[in-house]
This record gives sequence, C-alpha cells and structure tokens, in this order.
Amino acid sequence: MPSEKPAYDPPLTPRLIVPDAPAAIAWYVDTLGARELERYTLPDGGVAHAALAVEGGVFALTEAAPHWHNRDPRDLGGSPVILSLKVADPDATVARAVERGASVVFPLADQPYGHRGGRIADPFGHLWIVFRVIEDLTPDQIQARMAAYAE
Repeated sequence: MPSEKPAYDPPLTPRLIVPDAPAAIAWYVDTLGARELERYTLPDGGVAHAALAVEGGVFALTEAAPHWHNRDPRDLGGSPVILSLKVADPDATVARAVERGASVVFPLADQPYGHRGGRIADPFGHLWIVFRVIEDLTPDQIQARMAAYAE
C-alpha cells in the first residue's frame, strides 16, 4: 500500500457494503481488473474503508457492520442499486465473473440502445451491468428504439 495520499478525489464515490471485505477486494481485483488505491483497517482486522479503481472509475467498500447500519445486499434481500461498468470485452468479463462465483441476472445481448451488455450479481450481492458500446447513437435514436422496444 502506498504511504502517500492517493491522487484521486472524485466528487461522488459509490460505497459497497460487503460481508468479507478482503475477499471482495480480491474478487474485484482478480475478476474486474480493479486496482486497490487504499485500505484502512480496524483493530479487529475489519476493513473500515477501501477504495478501488476500475476502468477509470472509483468505488469504495466497507465491511458489513450492523452496529454502523452497514448491511450488505444479502441481509436486505437484494440491492436496489446497479453499477454499470464499461469494458473492452463484456463477454470475457462476464465469463470470468461467472467462473469466480457471480450469477447472471440478464444474459449478454446486443441492446437496442447501442450496447452489448448484460447484468450479473457478484458473489457479495451487488448488481453490475457489464457492457461495451457497439453503436454510437444519438439520444433521439435511442429514444426511438426504446419506444419501439417497449411495444
């Protein structure tokens, strides 16, 4: 771990609550190619805060701790939040994620809004849309396709 302050300062950072932060950090690094930026631990070894960078974005995570009102998605019956991750090869990323314990929520497919993507649930209960852009569409084109898609 670097001993100097990280060079990132995002105005908004999603924070994932996980039941086993060291395992989650390892999964996100090994599976999504994340890079650990920082980690702060408590005297009992629990992770109070970790920051990871992936594909130009930053997210944080912390251990589930009911006394802090930090409950992971499995304690809550699922997650109402979906993270979107743009990658070069969503097929390979999703295959790797499934091999390492993720489950497919929606299979990868070419979407009417110009993405190839699908949704997975990681082993910690967080939902991810993994995608790449396959068509550069205008907002009007996307809206027209979505209107036709819903019919």
